[in-house]
Amino acid sequence: MTDAQGRGEVTFESFGLSDRGLRRHHNEDAFLLRDDLGLAIVADGMGGHAAGEVASAEAVDTIHGMVKRDLALLGDRSQPLSDDRLSVARRLIEGAIQAATYMVYALAEVEQGRTGMGTTISAALVAGDVLVLGQVGDSRIYQIRGDKAMQLTEDHTLVRWQVKQGLITPEEARISPHRNVITRSVGGRDYVEVDTKVIELAHGDRYLLCSDGLHGYLQDEEIPQVAAPGGTEAVAGFIDLANRRGGHDNITAVLVEIE
Repeated sequence: MTDAQGRGEVTFESFGLSDRGLRRHHNEDAFLLRDDLGLAIVADGMGGHAAGEVASAEAVDTIHGMVKRDLALLGDRSQPLSDDRLSVARRLIEGAIQAATYMVYALAEVEQGRTGMGTTISAALVAGDVLVLGQVGDSRIYQIRGDKAMQLTEDHTLVRWQVKQGLITPEEARISPHRNVITRSVGGRDYVEVDTKVIELAHGDRYLLCSDGLHGYLQDEEIPQVAAPGGTEAVAGFIDLANRRGGHDNITAVLVEIE
C-alpha cells in the first residue's frame, strides 16, 4: 500500500497482494504499485526452471522504468488530458510493454533453460481524469462502479478466439481443455500486439487487476461484494476466495480505488 496521491480532482490509492496458492511451489506472478506515478501492473509469468518468475519480474521492472522515464511527456497530469495527450499516454503504455517484450525475449534467447519464457501484462495508468490500460495475455482488469463489475480487457486465449468466431459457446469455453492456451504474451517473440484503452474515471470507482489464478474462480457478479470492504481487506478477501475454491494457481489481486 502506498500513500494516496492527488491528481487534481481525482484522488486514488492502490492495494495489492500475491499468493502462490495451494498447489504451486513457486509464485510466478509479480505486481507493482506506484501511486506517485499513477501506475499499477499485474504480470503472470510462464516457463519452466523458474523462468516464469524471471519473465514477470523483468517485465514489471522494465515497464516501471519506461513509464518513470517518459511520464513527463504527458505534461501536467493534474489537468484533464487533451486528445493529443491521450494519444501520448496510450503510446507510453504501449511502448513500455513493447520494451518489456523485447527485454524478456532477449533474456530467453541468451539464458540457458529459459527459451520460450513469457508473461501476461495488465497495466493501468491514472492520468488526469482517465485510466489508460495496456493488456497482453489473460490477466484481467475489471471496473467496479456501484454494484456492477465489468471486464475491461479481452483475454488473449485460444478459447476466447473460438468464442468470437462462433466455434464454441462461452459455456463450452469454461470447461475446454484449451482454456489456458494463451495466444499473446510478453516475451514469446520480440514484438507483441498490445491492446490499449482509455476509461473515464468517476468518484467511487474501483479497478481490479488480477491474474487468472483469481478470475478463474470468480464470477463477475461476485466482484463488487468482495471488493466492498476496500483496501487490504478487500484484496485479502480475493486471495482467500481463490484459495478456498481450489488455489490451483498463483493468485494476485490489485485494487485501485478512486476517491
